[in-house]
Amino acid sequence: MNKRIFAVGLFLAGLGLLTTDGRGQFLPQEVSQRGQWEEFMRGAEIVAFERIGTGVTKPWKLTLKMGDVEATGAWKDVDKKLSDGGRDIWRYEVAAYRIDKLIGLNMVPPAVEKTFRNKAGSLSLWIDAKYSLLDIMDEGVRFPASASKHVEDMGYLYRIWCCLIANDDPTQENIRFTEDWRMILIDHSRAFRSDKTYTTRLVFGVDGIKKYQSTGKPYLILRVPRDLYGRIKALDAAAISQAVGPYLTQREIQSIVARTKLIEAEIDGMIKQYGEASVLY
Repeated sequence: MNKRIFAVGLFLAGLGLLTTDGRGQFLPQEVSQRGQWEEFMRGAEIVAFERIGTGVTKPWKLTLKMGDVEATGAWKDVDKKLSDGGRDIWRYEVAAYRIDKLIGLNMVPPAVEKTFRNKAGSLSLWIDAKYSLLDIMDEGVRFPASASKHVEDMGYLYRIWCCLIANDDPTQENIRFTEDWRMILIDHSRAFRSDKTYTTRLVFGVDGIKKYQSTGKPYLILRVPRDLYGRIKALDAAAISQAVGPYLTQREIQSIVARTKLIEAEIDGMIKQYGEASVLY
């Protein structure tokens, strides 16, 4: 794979010369290159490394080289229990990427298992983005009118994604935007909650765990692509297990299946209230 082709693709998209499928970060040609990036990240030599200055998991930024291709990635080996009963585990990064591929979300950068300093951990491809959501909020950046509808729809995709993988630890820093306002989602090591709270309620939605702090109102999921919704509804334990391999336990897999039923009920409720044409596109 030619790294220059990948970089040029992002540059042309920033100029508006390429179009997306209306989803998130990755363009069709970038999606087609994911397998090559996975192979590269697994096999490439680590030629430089440094600590990343942000993040509670204390990740590393690795520089990788194979032949004439050089790229960087974020590596972490965190594996610990959290005070609220959850876990912070590197293997969830790989599982999240694989489920992203399974349902065709295409918003999570490629991630693989990689050994560094004699420790197993996750390595996620480094994707340069212009802004994080935190930057946008702190700097008062305004979305252009031409991108507002797309950004709004990506926000709903983000919510349904957090619901599916039970990620109730999202931060504004983990939502990234490219120059042409496509969304990248990073840092999933605290997802995949499997206790009862996360199999009987969704993170977002009418009865969601997360609410607006100022009003107490729920974060709704008002729009979702029809095909993505269909793939989420069709998920079963066998398909998830085949996709994620050893990176999730059977309990974690069954918890995803339970949440697909909650998501179906949530979206069906939105359809009844607002009409199918308004909710599914």
